[in-house]
Amino acid sequence: MKVSPLHLIGFLLLAGVLPIHAALIRRYKFVLTDTPYTRLCTNKSILVVNGQFPGPTLHATEGDTLVVDVQNRASENVTIHWHGVKQHRYPWSDGPVYITQCPIQPGSKFSQKIFLSNEIGTLWWHAHSDWSRATVHGAIVIYPRKKNNYPFRKPHAEVPIILGEWWNSDIQAVLTEFLDNGGDPNVSDAFLINGQPGDLYPCSRSDTFKLTVEYGKTYLIRSVTIVGSDASYTKQIRSDYIAISPGQTIDFLLKANQKPSHYYMAAHAYASAATYDNTTTTAIIEYRGNYTPPSSPLLPSLPTFNDINASVNFTGRLRSLGNKDYPVHVPKNVTNAFLFTISINLTPCPNDSCVGPYNERLLASVNNITFVQPTISILQAYYQHIRNIYGDDFPSHPPFAFNYTADFVPKALWRPQNGTEVRVLKYNSSVEIVFQGTNTVGGIDHPMHLHGHSFYVVGWGFGNFDKDNDPSNYNLVDPPLMNTIAVPINGWTTIRFQASNPGT
Repeated sequence: MKVSPLHLIGFLLLAGVLPIHAALIRRYKFVLTDTPYTRLCTNKSILVVNGQFPGPTLHATEGDTLVVDVQNRASENVTIHWHGVKQHRYPWSDGPVYITQCPIQPGSKFSQKIFLSNEIGTLWWHAHSDWSRATVHGAIVIYPRKKNNYPFRKPHAEVPIILGEWWNSDIQAVLTEFLDNGGDPNVSDAFLINGQPGDLYPCSRSDTFKLTVEYGKTYLIRSVTIVGSDASYTKQIRSDYIAISPGQTIDFLLKANQKPSHYYMAAHAYASAATYDNTTTTAIIEYRGNYTPPSSPLLPSLPTFNDINASVNFTGRLRSLGNKDYPVHVPKNVTNAFLFTISINLTPCPNDSCVGPYNERLLASVNNITFVQPTISILQAYYQHIRNIYGDDFPSHPPFAFNYTADFVPKALWRPQNGTEVRVLKYNSSVEIVFQGTNTVGGIDHPMHLHGHSFYVVGWGFGNFDKDNDPSNYNLVDPPLMNTIAVPINGWTTIRFQASNPGT
């Protein structure tokens, strides 16, 4: 497994089964607390849900409605986002603080309603307030309406594999420090599989996650069969590794067909630039039976940390099923075409007091605008006609065209503008967005996630997007339907979707 070094990496899940039932309302209770955590060589308190790290898995069936009663008994503001759930015509429970709702304050509670539509497979939920998601997260498993109605043979069991990242320091202190100094955040101390870094770390050997399997049954071992991503089925592909972006989900099947023994599963960072956590997290697959396990299983062979071809080649192989049962509805006639540059930027600090490059502050931007968080929810401002909260003239294209992926981009182009800008779309318009990475300050991969819609990834490439030639190579037949995609370093990715979900 190959992962990207952000504070929440993603999820992997084998498909599973539940009895058939009609769509219904399921109710869950989330209690947020600051809970002492005595594992991983620490006794610090961490923010968790229901005392669990990772948090509880939500189980549902396609089309269900979930009601999650969130009670905040912790010491900080929190919201919860249901990552990949479209929340069709119900954005008020989506979770982004000051975009669709105000935060849930300490001592208060809020019932969030989650409307499932055509999502099938694996998604996840997480805090959507600062970096609370580092410990406040869990999986969402969505089964098909009809029992065992999978486009593949029913597996014998399902196993959620949650990949995360761990700092020995308080996570809010890490956030505050790098916001204050303007540089990179401190590199994490470990990656995690189901909340533990594995037995390569001195404080995790006894707690290393173990998956017990029986020979001949479908769990996981060695090469894998990918069957879905971001709660959408895919054509089956075989791979010796998985490249997964922060926030992405992958569903896969593996056959326990090796000689009964103990085997490692392992994950490490894919890092195209900058510093990163150069560690490997492990879990163990152990076969049932009578045998002498090895003292130390062999580690799988993973691509190197900066193997960009391994990353893009895996993602580039994903395809939708595209058959009569699972049709593809990619927009063919685009009514709104956007080019969004995604950049790392710098801005000066008083007395050169920051620790970013050239003693300046690191920022990020889209079309050279760095988003400024409002203090009133944009959705509330829209419905209540509150003025001066946001502007509605976010540019369709970069305000200034240049060689975005040149080896050296002039420093004059590193400066962003600040703004709280939105883009207004007409209902049911068909949208194409080309995400163009740039090499300002330094190029890097950019995981991009869209709320309220899944999207088809119809094309990608390295270098600058060529509007005259690149669209001729788009895949409009069976592109993967996703909600999170990594734009490759100094490259571009094109997505399309139908703007059929009103909201912010």
